Amino acid sequence: MTTPISHFPIPESIQDLPEDIRDAMLAVQEKAGFIPNVFLMLAHRPAEFRAFFAYHDALMEREADTLTKAEKEMIVVATSARNQCLYCVVAHGALVRLYSKDPLLADQVAINHRVAGLSERHRVMIDFAMHSGLEVGELTEAWQTRLLEVGFTQDDIWDIGAIAAFFGMSNRLVTLAGTPPNEEFYLMGRVPREK
Repeated sequence: MTTPISHFPIPESIQDLPEDIRDAMLAVQEKAGFIPNVFLMLAHRPAEFRAFFAYHDALMEREADTLTKAEKEMIVVATSARNQCLYCVVAHGALVRLYSKDPLLADQVAINHRVAGLSERHRVMIDFAMHSGLEVGELTEAWQTRLLEVGFTQDDIWDIGAIAAFFGMSNRLVTLAGTPPNEEFYLMGRVPREK
């Protein structure tokens, strides 16, 4: 018996999907070796699938001033843990492990970033992400000063806040749908990948 991946319709076959969505799924399958459940969960609403992944990629794939891919994924893990989103903590925790080459970092960030032995830069980054994604989110002069002092640019500050906000929405959609993380995510960055 397999666990359902959504309370909402999922495609019987990716061949039934619009070509651009099918191509996106096949590209990710080629790279990762599987199709992440979130792709299948969102496929029943093609316009929303396109909008979701367009904004996801605009935030997560673009070259930032100083924010690294590992740092972006740390933001996702920390805010997703606070939002109790199992899918995003597990899936993006795998990406933290891969990008940072640190097998412990994702778990430490998910549980309590304040006692994880992070650098001042990373602690301030995650504190601000929590402020942006879970509290009022106002960029006060005090927050701006703290962020600039640890090396972030104005553009990075936007990215931190936007990633926290976007994944707040993502966390809610995945939780609404009841979508579990793919089993493959649990071992990524922990066990060497077979070639």
